Amino acid sequence: MRAFHSRSRAFALLIACAVLIAGGCASVPRNPEDPLERYNQAVFSFNERVDKAVARPLATVYDTFAPTPVQTGVGNFFGNLADIWIGFNNILQGKVGAGLSDWARFLVNSTFGIFGLLDVASELELQKNDEDFGQTLAVWGVGEGPYFIVPFFGPSTLRDAAALPLDGAGDPVWRMAHVPTRNTLAGLRIADKRARLLGFEKTLDEGTLDKYTFTRNFHLQQRRAKVHDGKPPMEYEDFEPDEEASLVPAATQPASDERSAAGRL
Repeated sequence: MRAFHSRSRAFALLIACAVLIAGGCASVPRNPEDPLERYNQAVFSFNERVDKAVARPLATVYDTFAPTPVQTGVGNFFGNLADIWIGFNNILQGKVGAGLSDWARFLVNSTFGIFGLLDVASELELQKNDEDFGQTLAVWGVGEGPYFIVPFFGPSTLRDAAALPLDGAGDPVWRMAHVPTRNTLAGLRIADKRARLLGFEKTLDEGTLDKYTFTRNFHLQQRRAKVHDGKPPMEYEDFEPDEEASLVPAATQPASDERSAAGRL
């Protein structure tokens, strides 16, 4: 437990340092949602290099050698663990029924689904939700703040970045006291999440002129859709839209893995 609190403090310190550095890089933005663009561009490039050197090769090996049923079971297993924190956030947001349903999913899949390897709950029409503390803060009225890329974690906003330490505290994997087991599961989850983005990444690289701009607009629009449970309010822009902005529909729901692998690992 002491080690866990030390990790939480270290992560919070990382976020605080990144915010201070970003503040020093603030300038007049081309996009008012991205006043920290100089900082974000630098961290985006850094994260791309880390992904190319570590996460992408790991995901490629995993995708090559792990059969589809194994990948499905791994995804179900981690999704089942996530339902505990998802349910807690639904209750904090006032959606008590959804929260109890999330916990019912966890109980059903942990027992009848063989520790979550099988998604029996979905067959019983218990809906799979996706909530975190950043969304809870949004429901409580906290504004999203500027677009903000977190080192190693990827696209976020200032509000969601501030919520990351609490999301970590609610993560059963990171709370494990046995370090080898914790690190093995964390590495497996990274590989699984990143592998699910390999096909999308190829499409993005081949069809996008400005990857940074597209990633920013896609993340912000999808995030707002999640905060409003798939029904974001209409937005009217009073500035020149970015070249790639029109390519991403505002209310489109993301694929089953909502965040980029670099964003919620």
